[in-house]
Amino acid sequence: MSRPGAGPVDSSHTKEAITTKGNEMRKRILGIAAMAAASAIVLAGCGGGGGEDPAADVDFGSEPTGTLKAWGFENADDVGTSRMDHAAEQLSDVEVDLDATAFDAQKFTTRVASGNVPDVVQMDRRYVTTYAAQNLIMPLDACFEAQDVSPRDHWYPFVVDDVTYDDEIWAVPQFYQPPAILVNKKVLAEAGVTVEEIDTSQPDVLLGAIEKMYQESGGVPSRLGFDPVATGQSGLWILGMGGQLNDEEGAPTLDDPSNIAGVEMLKQITDAQGGFASVKSFTDSFDTFGDNNQFVANQVGAQVNAQWYPNVLSPYMDQIDIEAVPFRNSEGEPFSVASGTAFVIPVGAENPAAACAWMINLTSDDAWNAAGEARGETRAAEGGINTGLFTGSPSADQAIREEWVTESGNAGFDQVISTYYDVVEYGQSFGSSPAGQEIQNELNNAVTAALLGDKTPEEALADAQSAAMRAYENATAG
Repeated sequence: MSRPGAGPVDSSHTKEAITTKGNEMRKRILGIAAMAAASAIVLAGCGGGGGEDPAADVDFGSEPTGTLKAWGFENADDVGTSRMDHAAEQLSDVEVDLDATAFDAQKFTTRVASGNVPDVVQMDRRYVTTYAAQNLIMPLDACFEAQDVSPRDHWYPFVVDDVTYDDEIWAVPQFYQPPAILVNKKVLAEAGVTVEEIDTSQPDVLLGAIEKMYQESGGVPSRLGFDPVATGQSGLWILGMGGQLNDEEGAPTLDDPSNIAGVEMLKQITDAQGGFASVKSFTDSFDTFGDNNQFVANQVGAQVNAQWYPNVLSPYMDQIDIEAVPFRNSEGEPFSVASGTAFVIPVGAENPAAACAWMINLTSDDAWNAAGEARGETRAAEGGINTGLFTGSPSADQAIREEWVTESGNAGFDQVISTYYDVVEYGQSFGSSPAGQEIQNELNNAVTAALLGDKTPEEALADAQSAAMRAYENATAG
């Protein structure tokens, strides 16, 4: 499973081949974004939409037996394998044929069209509604009923919202890694900044703190006061500042005037630190997963990070001094957004009953308790810190925290872990839309263009809306 112990990798922290400034930086950033958008448009255009319920003739309550083909379960670690072992114990008459390669959107639609589909596929939740609108996957309400599971009781409601469309639930969700802000107290202390000044609901205060912490050499950043992870966390900023990405029917709303505030705040933050091109070039140089990461090297005063990133920093806890504060919305309240993966059953699956039972068993409290035990034993053997598991299920999260998350001996890390557990309660769905992935791609395009100064926020969001609406119309045609 894709980083099952820590959640999907935040693409904002991957190393990209963008190393120069000015026009070259601008062309390369926008080129990458355009290619991502084009891929999403092609994806949205595949499939038919409408038609009869693709699960109408499926008996999810029949005895699970036979061979089960599963795809998308790459890099399964102790959390993933322990859950699969638990499911295997519960479903002794089911033989799992596991394809451990990564999910690929083009490959998926091709396989569905050819009829050569697995029984279960793991994918990012932003894809789910696209495939639901095209009738490429099965609605799972009958599956939940057959397995005696009440989705909104078992999972956080906003996690279920991610995979709900047209009054039906189309996937079994897993994981929810809430973002928060990691604060480098060494940099703050050196600059005379307090943790309380790292407050996204008070732009003037935050910008003042950034100015105190920011350093450059020859016009090139050598330390950021605050890394907002502008494109990797664009949805957080837009929604947190009062915007919306789609309406109740799933239609894109990127040109809504309420979205301008988030873009403008990101531009203020990046402009205060040499401009977006310079900030992006500098952050791309970070040794994010290495011994000289941005906290060890004191290259940031604060940075937005998903819940899994403290796991990366834990080996360096003796070298760094960190705390965490919640991202705050425009009203000053803690705010977070849901993200994670999900399991779906493609139309044409040969063994949907076994698929249903397997997915439910993989995400049961008992499976997560097995995962918590496996992760606890692994951390104990390695001498590392157990930062917990954020499963998408409140009961599982709480049980794992009570049993396996103990004091580390490092007050800063303990405070970080506690903060992430606090902000998980303030989650909100990105919104469920047949153009979900395209909305995200086009939002990133708009933010990039606006921060580079190529377009005004209004122009960038209007262009993004046009592209996202085309994808929405393609996905819902027919």
